Amino acid sequence: MSRVTSIDGVKLHETAWVDAPASIGNGTAIWHYSHILGDAVIGEGCIIGQNVMIGRGVSVGNRCKIQNNVSVYEGVTLEDGVFCGPSCVFTNVMNPRAEVERKNEFRPTLVKRGASIGANATIVPGVTIGAYAFIGAGAVVTRDVPAHAVMTGVPARRTAWMSRYGELLGEDLTCPATGEKYRLGETGGLETVA
Repeated sequence: MSRVTSIDGVKLHETAWVDAPASIGNGTAIWHYSHILGDAVIGEGCIIGQNVMIGRGVSVGNRCKIQNNVSVYEGVTLEDGVFCGPSCVFTNVMNPRAEVERKNEFRPTLVKRGASIGANATIVPGVTIGAYAFIGAGAVVTRDVPAHAVMTGVPARRTAWMSRYGELLGEDLTCPATGEKYRLGETGGLETVA
């Protein structure tokens, strides 16, 4: 792989390392000591913080923010508007061993649009985090997360609901900031009321 040292429309810090061929959208900033591996796809308007690794073949949507010290491994997909807090952890194998090669056991992880993952949270492989869900700092997500769920603890459990705007919802499931109303959907998560 060869190193890419500049990309039109991308702010690439001089210490960042981008392997060709990686695709990075206009208006994205990649900061100090970050490494983007070949075949990664990063959308427009993203912020990739310091010491971030984006793995081979990873897909990052538009307007995502990945804070410092996060590794996004092969098999992870982040849809548009996902926030990854500092030092959150993605894994891609359920039972890793240094002495056992398990690359053929990678399990895909999907983080849907607008979800937020708090600092030091851990996401085990093979789960889907629903749209606009909120994973609390330090939580360990071991199963699928419904849309708009607030997940906290080890293992993570739903403790509240959150609006698309990022406000906790009361029993009436109405966003206090925007007035947007929600209801429980057929998939177990929230959906907006039309």
